[in-house]
Amino acid sequence: MTAQTPLSAEEQLEIELGEQARINADDWSGAVAPGKAKNFGQSFGRLIGLLKPHAFAFAFASILGALGVVLAVWAPKVLGEATNIIFAGVIGQQLPPGTTTGQAVDALRAAGQDDLANVVATAGVTPGEGVDFVRLSQVLMLVLALYIIASVLTWLQGYVINVIMVKTMWRLRESVEAKINRMPLSHFDKVQRGELISRVTNDIDNITQTMQQSLSTVITSVLTVLGVLIMMFSISWQLALVALVSLPLMAVIFGIIGPKSQKAFGIQWRKVGRLNARVEESFSGHALVKVFGREQDSRAKFQAENQELYEASFKAQFLSGIIMPGMMFIGNLTYVGIAVLGGLMVASGQLRLGDVQAFIQYSQQFTQPLSELGGMAAVVQSGTASAERVFELLDADEQEPDAADAPAPVEGDGTIVFDHVSFSYNPEHPLITDLSFRVEPGQTVAIVGPTGAGKTTLVNLIMRFYELDGGRILLDGQNIADLARRDVRARTGMVLQDPWLFAGSIRENIRYGRQTATDDEVLAAAKATYVDRFVHSLPEGYDTVLDEDASNVSAGEKQLITIARAFVAQPSVLILDEATSSVDTRTELLLQHAMAALRQGRTSFVIAHRLSTIRDADLILVMEHGDIVEKGNHDDLIAAKGAYYRLYNSQFEQAATDLDAEEALEDGTVVRSEAPNALESVITAAGESEL
Repeated sequence: MTAQTPLSAEEQLEIELGEQARINADDWSGAVAPGKAKNFGQSFGRLIGLLKPHAFAFAFASILGALGVVLAVWAPKVLGEATNIIFAGVIGQQLPPGTTTGQAVDALRAAGQDDLANVVATAGVTPGEGVDFVRLSQVLMLVLALYIIASVLTWLQGYVINVIMVKTMWRLRESVEAKINRMPLSHFDKVQRGELISRVTNDIDNITQTMQQSLSTVITSVLTVLGVLIMMFSISWQLALVALVSLPLMAVIFGIIGPKSQKAFGIQWRKVGRLNARVEESFSGHALVKVFGREQDSRAKFQAENQELYEASFKAQFLSGIIMPGMMFIGNLTYVGIAVLGGLMVASGQLRLGDVQAFIQYSQQFTQPLSELGGMAAVVQSGTASAERVFELLDADEQEPDAADAPAPVEGDGTIVFDHVSFSYNPEHPLITDLSFRVEPGQTVAIVGPTGAGKTTLVNLIMRFYELDGGRILLDGQNIADLARRDVRARTGMVLQDPWLFAGSIRENIRYGRQTATDDEVLAAAKATYVDRFVHSLPEGYDTVLDEDASNVSAGEKQLITIARAFVAQPSVLILDEATSSVDTRTELLLQHAMAALRQGRTSFVIAHRLSTIRDADLILVMEHGDIVEKGNHDDLIAAKGAYYRLYNSQFEQAATDLDAEEALEDGTVVRSEAPNALESVITAAGESEL
């Protein structure tokens, strides 16, 4: 067994782009599956297992389908009898009345008309009588009734299967939603939101379409093939063998052209993904392309990739277009063979004309379900691949459930104690090793440090988004690991760096912090956080509906609304994570006043890179590599000239140092600086040139 050649980075990128193009297109057709299942058998079995709660309904649908197929297969046979009645009447009119069928046959043989004699002998002719219209009308009414009942049964089967699928997919979506709420936050750190949304929406929709199409089609097609085979052999085994000759020919088309077509469509999708990425890159960076004068280069790359897509699409459509004409050609050859052999058998008296007519109908009914079954292969592969992706989500590790006997939270004033806490995202790279500190009620604690020091991790541990590796965190004397997560978070309010607002009115967004808040409490929270100052300039005031991206309010106004939302929640512990990092100075001043009002009487944790915003904090914790290297108030830490002093000066004195250095280079003077990491002296311009 030869080892599979590993994909290059370019090929892997094209596959990913092609998959994303299929997802964004929201169109799983196009003669190619959106991927292949890693373990088809197991995943397909589990997919069918989703129907287990509806086993009786599915059996009922199968019975309806079977009855519909039986009637639909029986109808051509009955219709052939109508042809026999007409044919016998036409022949009977040409024979002398008053004679028997045997006498007419003998007379024809004596006249040398052996073929016509054979036809008369097998056609059920009554000499001298014409078409029996009474019997003909009865047969036609029976055929009409068979087709109507078969159609109704087929419709009922489709209706029942549709109900089954809607309920099954409803349960699957419910399971996925419940699963997402049971998963730890660490899982979402590893998975892109677009990937998760794709599994919840596109993949489940694809499963629905696959199941709806394949279940009814497979049941009907398989039963039709079996029923038609039985009827064809009951009419003539010779004609049945002629019809079966088409099977290996069809297999050749599906076996040779089908895989090449799927491969060509896969290449086409990869080229679509590559071209989409090129267009998106060009449009999103359009200004940059113009700034550097790269329009011609961008156009040339687009034209090259567009040409590749043209060639790939042409080949894919050409190969796909061959399949149906090939199937029709084989069907026509089969039709010709049946017509010629059937005509000879009618002429020789081996078959009646109506039987040949029925057989031709059966031959058409025989090839159609086979084509449908062949087309279902790609659809089932597609649905199984989507199901596998959904099952991977459902099988992901869940967070440990809260203890059934979790104690009720005690009423407290928000005392937080970190007792020898250790935590790491990856066991091989420890982050927080042995962290201990205490925050008294009503204190404001600022957490500062360089990027990656563990500041946000610290507050995530307080919210119990992650579980500790060691130690404990006490909230009013209770270990938060013993409490239910809902109880821990109910006492904690959080304002994030990126404001997140839901589609709805401003009033509803503020009330989201506490659903039981009255309008007066919402208004008080808005006034305390300066939301009331800009709401009245909006057309509908507090009832102004925010759109999907809340683009009808500014970034600072969004942040004020999120602070009001935290304010109305009335938490005992407040966490502010870089709440002013992306706003202008004036808005930052308003936000600081709003947060000052929000922090009154609450234990507060403030994460900030702008150290000017936390100068009045009761306690400042300086973190490096997950450890607290310094703690104290602003004045004490500045006087200590340690890590905090270095951070502070890097923000407020580096600019002045750079200006002084420039002046020194101009006039040849030497500049001294107390700021860490600054040059102890600046060499004169002349001396530097000599060096």
